[in-house]
Amino acid sequence: MAFVLIIGRADRFQCGKQIASYLGLVPLEESSGQRRRLGHITKQGNSLLRFLLVEAAQVTVRSDPEWRSKYFHLAMRRGRKIAKVAMARKLAVRLYWMWRKGWDYEQLKRFSPYAGQPGNRHGVRLNTE
Repeated sequence: MAFVLIIGRADRFQCGKQIASYLGLVPLEESSGQRRRLGHITKQGNSLLRFLLVEAAQVTVRSDPEWRSKYFHLAMRRGRKIAKVAMARKLAVRLYWMWRKGWDYEQLKRFSPYAGQPGNRHGVRLNTE
């Protein structure tokens, strides 16, 4: 409920990147010339919603084997703190698409690799034969 109340309207955002940026779950970029440096998350959005997303992502990691696998893989590479924030970002994007499309979680799991891709408006895999 906090997600819907704080975001407002789903049609304000066109993609998952924009919702993650709005919530401050994307890295700060300091680039110059050929050098690209990504730092800590920007923390520009609502801190309460960011906290709730991190907590919800931790619960999801404990209860969903697919998320647990991705979390542990990322935690081994980048550390637990970064993995927690990455899972919170992923959860925020999934919540956004569920809300925008009016889907439940089972529909999202079925079509998630295709959700929001250009030329694929409804998240359903197009038959190209």
